[in-house]
Amino acid sequence: MPSILNADLHCHSVVSDGTLTPEELAVRAAGNGVELWALTDHDEIGGQHRARAAAHAAGMKYLTGAEISVTFANETVHIVGLGFDPDDAGLRDGLIATRGGRGVRAQEMSAGLAKVGIEGAYDGALTFVGNPELISRTHFARFLVESGVCKDTAEVFRKYLTEGKPGYVPHRWASLKDAVHWITDAGGIAVIAHPGRYKFTPNEEYALFTEFQAHGGRAIEVVTGSHAPAEYIEYADKAIEFGFAASRGSDFHSPDESHVDLGKLPLLPGTLTPVWELLEDRIQ
Repeated sequence: MPSILNADLHCHSVVSDGTLTPEELAVRAAGNGVELWALTDHDEIGGQHRARAAAHAAGMKYLTGAEISVTFANETVHIVGLGFDPDDAGLRDGLIATRGGRGVRAQEMSAGLAKVGIEGAYDGALTFVGNPELISRTHFARFLVESGVCKDTAEVFRKYLTEGKPGYVPHRWASLKDAVHWITDAGGIAVIAHPGRYKFTPNEEYALFTEFQAHGGRAIEVVTGSHAPAEYIEYADKAIEFGFAASRGSDFHSPDESHVDLGKLPLLPGTLTPVWELLEDRIQ
């Protein structure tokens, strides 16, 4: 595929914490001029076959995708996998294990919110969940906005769902090594999602990049919905420094919540190696 193209390789459907179906996302992406698309639901690959069929029906090329939560230096970091076999048993079983802790965590979050007078948060959050195995802070945030506790999801996170707040419960995810190996053993390429979002010191970020690379990780997101324009430049430089390929993705969740729409990001800088060049044989 050409190195300069409208690729959106990071978004979410109702299979995790998005609000649109894979089919609705495909139509929206194609309508916005996306040429190469990937659905990357959190810790879940159950929507992949639907997404691929919908992409083809809408005239787009498709790469399989997932966004895996890992714990690194006591922070949650997201690793996107692209171009893997969606029927790979090792990847599937690893993701099942990673999802396993979400239900218990959600009950603890609800209990914390109840202590400050917000009752029924677990059941309320469930009404926004397409897949109960993947109940998350995003679903609690939608419930608290819908019920009038907060005006928007940003306020919910600020007041209730970040460290030190009543509804915050930490969760230990997969290790960086495991996530990268699940992806690469299934024939895919591992990508660090939105590196500018993490609260790492320069030394911690360097450690993340070098350990990721040592385990076989090969790319980082450079142009993504939560990066400011200055971060496009910063992480383009980092990609060159470390020899990483570059990825591009909106991180689209919902027409009402997302920073940027599917396919509406700037193109990748032409000096970088696009991750899809490493995945030519996996594009469908």
